[in-house]
Amino acid sequence: MNGVAGAGRREGGAGRVGGAVRAVGRVLRSPFSGTARGIRKATHAHGAGESGLGKLIELHGVNGAGDVMITVALASTVFFSVPTDEARGRVALYLAITMAPFTLLAPVIGPLLDRVPHGRRLAMACAMLARALLALVLSAAVISGGIELYPAALGVLVASKAYGVVRSAVVPRLLPPRFSLVKANSRVTLGGLLATGVAAPIGAGLQFIGPRWPLYGAFVIFVAGTFLSFSLPPKVDSAKGEDTALLAADADHLHGPYQKAAKRPGLRTVGTAVTHALGANAALRCLSGFLIFFLAFLLREHPLTGQSAAVSLATVAVAAGAGNACGTAVGAWLRDRAPEIIIVTVVACVLGAAIVAALFFGAFLVACLAAVAGFGQALAKLSLDALIQRDVPEQVRTSAFARSETLLQVAWVLGGAVGIALPLNGPFGLSVAAAIVAAGWLSTVRGLLGSARRGGRPHPRVA
Repeated sequence: MNGVAGAGRREGGAGRVGGAVRAVGRVLRSPFSGTARGIRKATHAHGAGESGLGKLIELHGVNGAGDVMITVALASTVFFSVPTDEARGRVALYLAITMAPFTLLAPVIGPLLDRVPHGRRLAMACAMLARALLALVLSAAVISGGIELYPAALGVLVASKAYGVVRSAVVPRLLPPRFSLVKANSRVTLGGLLATGVAAPIGAGLQFIGPRWPLYGAFVIFVAGTFLSFSLPPKVDSAKGEDTALLAADADHLHGPYQKAAKRPGLRTVGTAVTHALGANAALRCLSGFLIFFLAFLLREHPLTGQSAAVSLATVAVAAGAGNACGTAVGAWLRDRAPEIIIVTVVACVLGAAIVAALFFGAFLVACLAAVAGFGQALAKLSLDALIQRDVPEQVRTSAFARSETLLQVAWVLGGAVGIALPLNGPFGLSVAAAIVAAGWLSTVRGLLGSARRGGRPHPRVA
């Protein structure tokens, strides 16, 4: 009898201990599970969960977090680890070995992916897995300083571009009811920006542990993204009703296999609004590349008043990120306004900010220019998306997005190359920045305003 009672007491004690352990576990899990539920609620709101757009938002957040981890590791290796003069040479070498081949490969990525429209989930998973494996290669290269750093970085860029092209093709397939493409794109972009903002300080903390650790973090994130890619709905693999967009002005400029396909719609055959908007966006993307590289070296050599080089760069980066996030949010709110007017207005604002910063060069105005440039780039890109949605038939719309993304990436590379080549003179450099924006604005403003006056005819969605 006493043995039974003792056994009961032991079982009761074990039960109380187990209950206490479970209670502690619930308490420890609560912040994470609550955060996860909050993220899921935000990404799946307004029908995004039912359509599958919410899963794409989460995947794009994973993509942004992984990319920023690699960026932190490479910036510390190529840029911060050596004196300024040597850093300029190393970054120029980095651009020459990675970006130059990338500009040649980028125009090929879109057409290649157009040929495998039924494997979009697999393509996104492969892009994630490739970057995961390349992160491991880079983790060895950042220690040894070997030449494998550059081809591995090129591979990361190509895989990132491939993901971006496929993501642009996937978004139209996941639109919830009464969702415009601009609103969907803004929500996906904002999700990526928020994830980047969270991952950046984590990557910086891992960098303090060791130069390999941000790359290990990128490996884990991209492996998770590989599996998450297959959670997208099967309908993203459908290519029903789609065709290939051609960058031809008219039938007289078609050659080869497309010579007899004169009636196939291309970017320029549907109106000038898209091409003018693409030109304006290219100017802003060129400015973005220029400011990133020019200000990186300028602020390292001449930090903002009373600040270190790292704090100066972080201040400008935060200003640009905040501006980009605001532009994305405002873009969703202005989705029913004339996209041409929005583009003309924001490019004019960026031009004005660049001119003021060049004339009255100072720490505050540099940060303001970064914020305005980020705001303008985000809002102009969303307006370009709206024009493609409005003026390009959906049969070729996904292909048009792929080609526009390629051209914008090339513009970014050219701007970065100019930023590296210029002398570290603030007013002179920002004058060049203003000239870049002015060239894009003056060459497109008339066409965009004319298109706004004429209006556009929306095309129906693919059934």
